[in-house]
Amino acid sequence: MEVANQSIAAEFVLLGLSDQPKLEKTFFVLLLLMYLVILLGNGVLILVTVLDSHLHTPMYFFLGNLSFLDICYTTSSIPLVLDGFLTPRKTISFSACAVQMFLSFAMGATECVLLGMMAFDRYVAICEPLRYPVVMSKAAYVPMAAGSWLAGGVNSLVQISLAVRLPFCGDNIINHFTCEILAVLKLACADISINVISMGVANVIFLGVPVLFIFVSYIFILTTILRIPSAEGQRKAFSTCSAHLTVVVIFYGTILFMYAKPKSRDPLQGNKQDVSDKLISLFYGVLTPMLNPIIYSLRNKEVKVAMKSLVSQKHFAQ
Repeated sequence: MEVANQSIAAEFVLLGLSDQPKLEKTFFVLLLLMYLVILLGNGVLILVTVLDSHLHTPMYFFLGNLSFLDICYTTSSIPLVLDGFLTPRKTISFSACAVQMFLSFAMGATECVLLGMMAFDRYVAICEPLRYPVVMSKAAYVPMAAGSWLAGGVNSLVQISLAVRLPFCGDNIINHFTCEILAVLKLACADISINVISMGVANVIFLGVPVLFIFVSYIFILTTILRIPSAEGQRKAFSTCSAHLTVVVIFYGTILFMYAKPKSRDPLQGNKQDVSDKLISLFYGVLTPMLNPIIYSLRNKEVKVAMKSLVSQKHFAQ
């Protein structure tokens, strides 16, 4: 009980870019602009998929969920980062840190599962078009989306529950912009092997399995598209899944770049690389949510038509 009370009462200091105040002002402006683009782009996409009856289909239902998820994911961390750029001493209570870790972890895991669900939707639409209305009925795609949120939430609850039970009796400085779970675990003065194993299993389930599922789905999709006799038919079929495929490549590509990037062993370069790693991690968190609505609006004819229709209706009403 004493250890638990000590953990709950702990306060963390977020290091961020404290040692480089000039960079803080620059990145504050840049990150604020990106955050506003995320809110506007994803907000408009949600509005369009809700108001336009032509977009009341499984694909756009998933897209609306993805946009809402991206808003939640960035809102769980970006306001904290922006506030940190303007605050000399960036502190956060243990409870607030736990909530922020839970939301970020839950949204990240949910997005992985949701992208897999969207791949399945595209597989059925292209490879089994006659069965699509039955397989992807409302009774199927609503529970699929809800299951994605539930799975992400349960996984996050398990990981964060294991983390908050650890004693934090030493250094309370988090070398990051937010309460990133790996940075927090480094501060624990206890064995974290259970946490590492649990996160490893979660990564296999929520990263590895969806990637494999998406990969297999697109093998079948591409095989089916190549069997279409006309080039125009192939182009139309591929256009229905090109936006999703682009989002998947960007989402998993940035993850791969972030974690596969070799670490410098030169101690003189350690500080520079440390700042670089933190900035890459930060902008990874806003890159995909910012690009998603842009990709879907540029590469999807139905979304462009719906947006034009919405704008024209608003103009006519005025």
